[in-house]
Amino acid sequence: MKKAIVIVTVLVTLAALISCGGPAEPAQNQTGAEAAESRMDQLYIQVSALSNIDYFYDHQLGMRLVGEELGVRTEYVGPAEYDMNAMISAFEQAIARRPNGIVVVGFEPSLDAIVDKAIEEGIPVVTVDADLPTSNRLAFVGTGNFNAGFTGGNALADLIGGSGKIALLTKPGQSNLEERIAGYRAALSEYPGIEIVQIADTQSDPIVAAQAAATLLQRYPDLAAFGCVEAAGGSGAATAVREAGKVGEVKIVSMDRGNEVLEAIEEGIISASIAQQTALMPYYATQILYNLNNSNVAISSDNASAGVLGIPEMVDTGVIVVDSSNYQYFVR
Repeated sequence: MKKAIVIVTVLVTLAALISCGGPAEPAQNQTGAEAAESRMDQLYIQVSALSNIDYFYDHQLGMRLVGEELGVRTEYVGPAEYDMNAMISAFEQAIARRPNGIVVVGFEPSLDAIVDKAIEEGIPVVTVDADLPTSNRLAFVGTGNFNAGFTGGNALADLIGGSGKIALLTKPGQSNLEERIAGYRAALSEYPGIEIVQIADTQSDPIVAAQAAATLLQRYPDLAAFGCVEAAGGSGAATAVREAGKVGEVKIVSMDRGNEVLEAIEEGIISASIAQQTALMPYYATQILYNLNNSNVAISSDNASAGVLGIPEMVDTGVIVVDSSNYQYFVR
C-alpha cells in the first residue's frame, strides 16, 4: 500500500511540474530546437561515496556518457571516502538544487530517510549498485548480486576441483555484498567436498583485506581458495598469497576489474574475477529518470489514475567472468 501511494504521489507531482513548465515538456509537443533546449535545462545528479577507488570511475563514466547522449546535464557528487554522513550532506545539497532526478548508490539503510525526503519533494530517485528496498526509491539498476555470487562460487569450485577449504572476504552489512555471499553459499552447497571455514571482514580496504587473508592462511595452512565479493578483497588476498609464497597453490576469485586485480590475473595470482558492467548502472538509471520526465508510455488509459509510473522497477546489468583469456580487454 505504501508503494502504491508513493507511485501516485510521484505521478501527480510530475504531472503538476510538467504542466507549469517544470522538469520538461513532452518532446512530441515541441519543435526539434525547443526539445534540445529543454533537455539542456535538465539536470540529473548521482550521489555516491568512495569516488577515490577506480571501481567508481565507471560510475562517473556512465553518467558522463548518458548526459552526452541524451543532451542533458549530469553531475557526480559525494565524498571520496566511505562516509555516510558526508554522503547524506551531499544528497541534501543535491535536493536543494531541484534536479530532474537523483541516482544514488544505496550503501546503507541509513540513506532511506534522505531518499524518501527527495521523493516527498517531487524529485524521483533511482538506486544503483546497492539497493535501498525499504526506501521509496522508484527503481533499482545494478548487478543481480545473488547471481554474481553464484557465478563466483561455481568458478571457485571448478578451480579447486570441487573439494577443499575456502574463505570468503567481504564487508559485512552491505546489502549487495550480503546477497553475493548468499550466492556463493548457494553455489558451494552443491559441492559436499567444499567447506567454508570463515567469512572475514575487509572493511573495503585492500590493506585490511591483506591482513585478514594473511591471518586466514596462517590459521588454515591447507586453505584451498579465497572467494571475494568486492575488489578490495581480491587485491588483499593477492597480496597475502604472494607474500606467503602460495601463488598457484591458493586460488583466488575476485570481484570487479580494478587495475590491481587485472595485474594479478596477468601474473597468475588471481585466477578469475567476476566483473560488473558498472558504467551501465548510472547510464540506465538516468535513462529511466529521463523517460519518467519526458515520455508517456500508455501502459493504461490513464497512468496517473492507475498508479502506473511506466518504468521498470529493476534492471539487472549482469556480470562477466574475467580471467587469463580476456583480462587485457578490461585494462583502463
